[in-house]
Amino acid sequence: MDAFRIVGGHPLRGSVRISGSKNAALPILFSSLLGGSFSLSNIPCLRDVKTTLLLLEQLGIRISVAEETPGLRDPSPGSDSSWSDRLEISEGETSSFEAPYDLVRTMRASVLCLGPLLARRKKARVSLPGGCLIGARPIDMHLKAFERMGATITIHHGYIDAETDGLEGCEISLPYPTVTGTENIMMAAVLAKGKTTVTNAAEEPEIVDLADFLVARGARITGAGSSTIRIEGVDRLDPVHFSVMFDRIEAGTFLVGAALLGDEVTIREVNPAPLSSILDVLMAMGAEAESRPGQITMSAIRNPRGVSIRTLPYPGFPTDMQAQILPLMAIAKGPSTVVETVFENRFTHVMEMNRMGANIEIHGSQAMVRGGSRLEGAAVMASDLRASAGLVLAGLIAEGETEVRRVYHIDRGYEAIEKKLEALGARIKRIQEELP
Repeated sequence: MDAFRIVGGHPLRGSVRISGSKNAALPILFSSLLGGSFSLSNIPCLRDVKTTLLLLEQLGIRISVAEETPGLRDPSPGSDSSWSDRLEISEGETSSFEAPYDLVRTMRASVLCLGPLLARRKKARVSLPGGCLIGARPIDMHLKAFERMGATITIHHGYIDAETDGLEGCEISLPYPTVTGTENIMMAAVLAKGKTTVTNAAEEPEIVDLADFLVARGARITGAGSSTIRIEGVDRLDPVHFSVMFDRIEAGTFLVGAALLGDEVTIREVNPAPLSSILDVLMAMGAEAESRPGQITMSAIRNPRGVSIRTLPYPGFPTDMQAQILPLMAIAKGPSTVVETVFENRFTHVMEMNRMGANIEIHGSQAMVRGGSRLEGAAVMASDLRASAGLVLAGLIAEGETEVRRVYHIDRGYEAIEKKLEALGARIKRIQEELP
C-alpha cells in the first residue's frame, strides 16, 4: 500500500498548474449515458475518473483517448506519463443498465449514472454506492425525485432497481441543496417530457459546468448557479467539444500550502471567482494574494491569525477544504473554530493532527483549535480524500519526518499531488508502506 514520506520545513516556490475538476468531470462523463457523442479535454488523471471510465465502458459507452492509455484499465497511480486529458466519447450498441457493486463500491459519485440511465434506457440497476467514510450522504432525495418524474424504484440486496415508461417533467423541491442530487435530476430532466423545475437546488460551480456542457449539446437549461433550475426536455443531444473547469478544491489546497510556507507560489489556469470563500478566510488570517487573469500568487503568512468558519454549501466555505485549513489554524496566533454543517462525521483527521502536536478539541459538529502549536512529524493514517490532503499539508510544516499512510484516498481526487509539491520544492516521496 502506498504512503507519502514528507520531510517538513522546506519552502515552496514557483508555479503549479491546477488540474481539471474531478467534481465537474464525473457528472459530465456520466451524462454520456444520455446518448450521442462528444469530446472532452482537461480531464484529470484520477482514480475516480478511471473507475468512471471503466463503469461507462461496461454500460456500453465507447471511449477513446488521444493515445493508448495503459492506466485506463488499472485505476491506480503510476501511469501519469501516458495519460491523455482528451477523450472522445460515443454511445455503443450495448444497452446494459446495471452498475455493479465491484465498481460502484469505491465511489459514491457512481450514483450519477441512475438519472441518465432512466432517461435514456428507461431502466437502471445500480449498486448502493460506497466511498469515503465522512457521513451518511443519503440518496433518498434522488430517488424521491425520480419517483415524482414517473419512475418505479425498489431497493433490495444492496441494489437500486428503477424503471419507467418515460420520465415526465415536474416540480421538485429539494429538502437540502444536494450537489449530486441536483446533477442527477438535471441530467434525467434533459430527456424527460415537458418542463422540470428544481427549487432549493445546489449552486456549486461544478453544476454550472455540467449545465454549460449540456446546453452546448442542445439541452434547454436555465438558472444553473442559482437555487432554482428549469429544464425543458429535448429529444436528443448534439455533438460538442468541451473543456472541463479547473478543480477549485485542488486550487484551495495549494493556496493553503502557499499560506503555510510559500516563498511566492502561483497557481495557474484558475478563475478566482469560485475561490472567493477560501480566499476570504486566508485573507482574514493575514494572507495577501495577487490575482491576474488565470492565476493567483500567494506567499506564506508571517503571523497567521485565528478565525472562525462554518462550512456551508456554495458560495459558503466548502466542507472539502475544512481538513486543509486546520494545519494553518493549528499554528496561528489565537484560537480558531470550525463548525461542520454539511457532513456529520468529518473530523476523523483531527486525532491524527493532534498526534503531530496540534491542539484541537471536538465538540459535536465543532472543532476548537487552540492555535500556537508546533507540529512534529509522525506516522499518520488518512481516513478520506480531503483528510489525506490536510495531513500532507501538516507534514509540510512539521519538524522532522511524517509518513502519511493510505494515500489511495488522495489519489481519488488529486492528480499526482506529490509530484506537483516536489516541483515546488517540497521534500515528499511516494513509498511503499511498511507493514508489520
